[in-house]
Amino acid sequence: MAGANSRAQWAAAVLVLGFAASLALNWPGQLSYDSVVQLHDGRLGHYNSWHPPIMSWILGLADRLCRGTGLFILFDELLVTASLLSLLWIARPMSWAGVIAAALLVATPQFALYQGIVWKDVLFADSVLAGFVALAIAGAFWRNPPWRWILLCASFLLFVLAGLARQNGALAIPFAAVALLFIARREGARWPRAIAFASGAAILIGVLTSVVGAKLAERTGGVSGVPGQWKLLQLYDLIGEAKRDASLQFRQLDRANRDLVELIRSDGTRLYTPARNDTLVGSTDLQNEFAATKPAAIAAQWNETLLNHPGTYLAVRARVFAWLFFTPDLVQCDAYYTGIDGPPQYLHELGIEKRFRAQDKALGNYASLFVRTPVFSHLTYALLALVLILLLMRRCTSADVAIASLLACALVFTLSFFVIGIACDYRYLLFLDVAAMSGAFYCAAAWPVGTNAGE
Repeated sequence: MAGANSRAQWAAAVLVLGFAASLALNWPGQLSYDSVVQLHDGRLGHYNSWHPPIMSWILGLADRLCRGTGLFILFDELLVTASLLSLLWIARPMSWAGVIAAALLVATPQFALYQGIVWKDVLFADSVLAGFVALAIAGAFWRNPPWRWILLCASFLLFVLAGLARQNGALAIPFAAVALLFIARREGARWPRAIAFASGAAILIGVLTSVVGAKLAERTGGVSGVPGQWKLLQLYDLIGEAKRDASLQFRQLDRANRDLVELIRSDGTRLYTPARNDTLVGSTDLQNEFAATKPAAIAAQWNETLLNHPGTYLAVRARVFAWLFFTPDLVQCDAYYTGIDGPPQYLHELGIEKRFRAQDKALGNYASLFVRTPVFSHLTYALLALVLILLLMRRCTSADVAIASLLACALVFTLSFFVIGIACDYRYLLFLDVAAMSGAFYCAAAWPVGTNAGE
């Protein structure tokens, strides 16, 4: 046991060192265009409905306590590091493989660089990871009621945060409920009680997410960006379908706005790429006619085309998803980001200058070393997640169930982009990478023998 404790201390030291290095190199944060907009909204207290308002709210709160985004990235860094350190509680006895896994993990760009970028994708990935880790520890300490309830409450709040951080973040809720169901059942609860407990937890998380989301939406003028995002997605699909099959008829749109149909077939198909949708802004006429068309008309045409030509829809979506999942061009798909850039007016009002320091360049150069390697491959992490799920469910302790649910959630979250993906930015599937690497760290630390602490 003394040797195991020593190995746990080494792993903890590696994780803390990685946390300190990442925080020091990135402080006070890497800000892209979206980051600057959200910080500006947070400082004003009125939010752009196109982004999840929770980001602007947290940034505004952190900015009032300490000017800028330093506290926000500190929160992200603490969230992911505390999650990984917490896994050491239940990895007994600790193996040297866990120490090696910790060193490899903190050296990846997903932890060394991404945790310092002010993106909702990082906040989402870290909050879901922390939520499932809290569930795992609650399972390990189930027979200790005070600890169990503290950890469960923390887990519920983290899932609420995740549901608010991304439009499809609510996908984590059913996986958390299933994990809780099987943990409660494994710890002795009868099926009816376990089902009621898990269902109640899911409902509670869903209600809290909806209530907080509605409250934050008041600062957007009560307007939700989701309808506009769906309208844009449907236009993007229709243009892709028109490019794939020029013979497609758009009868619904013809009646609503024939000019838009003509622009879809001309400018739209010329500018369309499955890699991203923002190339469509190259046609002002297309954008104007799109804005002038009611969402119901776009939706009616999208539904009709889906029903009558499902093969075309699936083929178009498959190409878009392939770009997002396989990221064949990591330059075009923005594998990483360093520095500060954004709307000049917003930067001026925030009192922030465009920035690209020597350390930002060094971080970018370091991340570029992993381009075209398995480290920047969502496919690698999807396969790793599948293997880990099989291993975890074979042993199937309460903590294993929670971590397996985390990995399954990451895979389904990834698949959801088959329907909603409109750009291949690497960060959109960061959650898959973080979940798979964290799961691998847990398995390396605890496998093949050992039991959960508290069991």
